[in-house]
Amino acid sequence: MNRLSHTFWLTAGVVATLLALHALPSLRIGDRPLRRVDVLADVRPDPVREALPADTDTLVLPPPTRPDYVDTCKTGVTCVEEFLDSAGGGGLQRFYEALAHRHTLDRPVRIAYFGDSFIEGDIFTADLRAMLQERYGGRGVGYVPMTNRFAGFRPTVRHTFQGWESHSRTDSVGFRRALQDISGHYFIPRRGAEVTLAGQGKYASRLDTCGVSSVYFITTDSLYLSAEVNGRPVRHWALAGDSVLQTVSVEGRIGKVRWKVERCDSVARFFAATLDDTTGITLDNFSTRGSNGTQLEHIPFPVLSGYNQLRAYDLIVLHYGLNVASASVSNYTYYTDRLDRVVERLKRAFPQASFLVVGVGDRDVRDPETGALKTQSGIRPLLRYQQALAIRHHLAFWNLFEAMGGEGSMQQLVDSKPPMANHDYTHINFRGGRHLAALLFEALTYGQENYERRKAYENNPY
Repeated sequence: MNRLSHTFWLTAGVVATLLALHALPSLRIGDRPLRRVDVLADVRPDPVREALPADTDTLVLPPPTRPDYVDTCKTGVTCVEEFLDSAGGGGLQRFYEALAHRHTLDRPVRIAYFGDSFIEGDIFTADLRAMLQERYGGRGVGYVPMTNRFAGFRPTVRHTFQGWESHSRTDSVGFRRALQDISGHYFIPRRGAEVTLAGQGKYASRLDTCGVSSVYFITTDSLYLSAEVNGRPVRHWALAGDSVLQTVSVEGRIGKVRWKVERCDSVARFFAATLDDTTGITLDNFSTRGSNGTQLEHIPFPVLSGYNQLRAYDLIVLHYGLNVASASVSNYTYYTDRLDRVVERLKRAFPQASFLVVGVGDRDVRDPETGALKTQSGIRPLLRYQQALAIRHHLAFWNLFEAMGGEGSMQQLVDSKPPMANHDYTHINFRGGRHLAALLFEALTYGQENYERRKAYENNPY
């Protein structure tokens, strides 16, 4: 029996009901207005935007300390703001010094980029890494967790694995904070557990091969590992147990590497395998969906210290805010008070690192009354609190919201041809990531040039 007509009448009934609901007056639950039903919201032209009211947030920013020599920011660049301590240190000086001396470091300059779903799957960071490696050298994608439920989503590495019991801070049950590493994961191997990483040259030219691959783990008893490079067995290890973070590495022209747990005499925890080079720049992506950054406070300090010994970072980036900004909040003290502790903890663990706070980007929402798209009202106040955090701790700050174009810029990315952001008006895609990464790359390289000019001035001010 043909029931196609039933489907038509059901659809017509639903549309008619939604149109009728749109005619209802605006409803509220307490002081919060409910969004009006509007099935035509996505196709109706937006009304002309009214001028934004002035920022009414009452946060008083601490007085920043800036260098005596300050170069005017180049037109068209949203520059990184650097806030120095009383001795003239802080900002990005240590990172810029590492770049200047990268040829004598005997290791790559390393960046740890922490963020939320804005950088998930290596979006944004893939292109920032590629641009930095083209300028300063280096190869490979850096840190890769042993497993990843979205492994196929990341285009910068071919990643396969088997035999692991996976645990993540995003798990609802079974996750133990005391066992996690810097990325918020840990992986328990079964006999024969393995992970394979292969270079991927389609996304960026410096990802097809690398010079060194390492694996990071903690084991309390003997452990037997093997590595296979480019399809050929190259090394076996019989390792004694220890309570601290350990690593083993293989070097050469590596296009593909397979790490395998041959035998484990006790419960071991594995964290990641890496694809790096011996020089240039490495950028590690540490993204956590739904994160606001405060979970970094719970990483065991011995693990952080272990990474500083084995994988020291020269720049640590904190890029959060999408899961914090709220239309009903203008005072974010509750949030930045926790980030104060995060920053202090990371600075103690990585004393040689510079720190960069990337301010929250634009996020557009529909007005519950008119249905027009506009920047969520909590974005601007949150930016001020993020900037104040950078000032208090003598960090650097980059205003992503301003770099994107400010008010309504997320909608412009969504509406671009082809689109550079998703229709949630919150997340960028890889095209948008490439566009925004170029803006941060330009800000960082201009900042380094300005730092070199500043040093020349300080050494010879007359």
